[in-house]
Amino acid sequence: MGTEHLSVPHGGVLRECGVPPEGAGSLRDQADSLPRLNLNARQMSDVELLAVGAVSPLTGFMGRDDYETVLREMRLKDGTVWTLPVVLGVGEERYRSLQGRTAVALCGPDGIVRAVLRITDRFSVDLEREALSVYRTKEQKHPGVAAMIERGPFLVGGEVQVIDLPSDRPFSDRRLTPRQTRAHFEREGWKTVVGFQTRNPVHRAHEYIQKCALETCDGLLLHPIVGETKSDDVPATVRMECYEALLKNCFPPHRVLLSVNPSAMHYAGPREAVHHAIVRKNYGCTHFIVGRDHAGVGSYYGPYDAQKIFSDFQSGELGITPVFFDSTFWCSECKQVVSSKTCPHPASDHRVFSGSAVREMLLRGEIPPPEFTHPKIAEILIKHYKSK
Repeated sequence: MGTEHLSVPHGGVLRECGVPPEGAGSLRDQADSLPRLNLNARQMSDVELLAVGAVSPLTGFMGRDDYETVLREMRLKDGTVWTLPVVLGVGEERYRSLQGRTAVALCGPDGIVRAVLRITDRFSVDLEREALSVYRTKEQKHPGVAAMIERGPFLVGGEVQVIDLPSDRPFSDRRLTPRQTRAHFEREGWKTVVGFQTRNPVHRAHEYIQKCALETCDGLLLHPIVGETKSDDVPATVRMECYEALLKNCFPPHRVLLSVNPSAMHYAGPREAVHHAIVRKNYGCTHFIVGRDHAGVGSYYGPYDAQKIFSDFQSGELGITPVFFDSTFWCSECKQVVSSKTCPHPASDHRVFSGSAVREMLLRGEIPPPEFTHPKIAEILIKHYKSK
């Protein structure tokens, strides 16, 4: 069986920036003579995404031309749809020291050289303009804007050659590359695969949405982000324990694949929803779930802005089908999780899935009602909140 039924990678080819093992030693020797640039965890997430092809067709950090067209038009300079800048920020002193340089060694937080950047561009940017284009706000309390300001205005672009990635990355058994997820889908015979993005523990509304999507798709890729998130988000280790419990208790094992997404969160709302869809397309998904306030934070975006943005692109241009879901809730009359599309009863019969209300119950050590979250998941979350 071929893989022609799966989504073609964005741009047509899966572009993995990792060098073959037989070339790693030579590249590491070259890196020894290069200036070094120490990367933080968020930047290393980007390096990993480049290494495995998750952000195809990118082969490195963007130069000025791609950066500018992404901000203005949500496209790369060649016209390919792309909504978020993937750039490498450096401090001003390091930026100036790299003038005239053609390459720099990229080191992880552990100080070990992980990649080489072939420098083709150095440029500075207007952070306020980027914030308004990408995040629709320049408020520094927005976590994406705050991370952008910390990154700074001085950027270095060029192709990246990844020597290796840390062997002690968490969730190694669930850290599948796009090539590996595609191979899994092929083995299972899945012709249609729906991707689900999450940075939170799965609750009943998520479960409902996933099962609805599975009624029309062969398989589900449950693909939680395990890169850097907000400090008050539930830690990735706890979330992964919840996802494992969900798979064990709520889904047939042959219909769902759990794999982690090494990306960091940007909280860029609509633009990030499209970006999430493109990344899942590279992992082989044919469909992608976009729910209420996807990738949002606070009140910076309208509840369905992340769905509306998909109409800005021509049919078939993205190469993956977005699946839109309305706000969901428990209806005491329907006796199940439903949405406004399927429930005829008044709001007085509805119990909305309030994350803050559930969090308060967990902090008190109370198990939320089963219509809010699966009891097994509630137990894991209570244990986490008690430990805090």
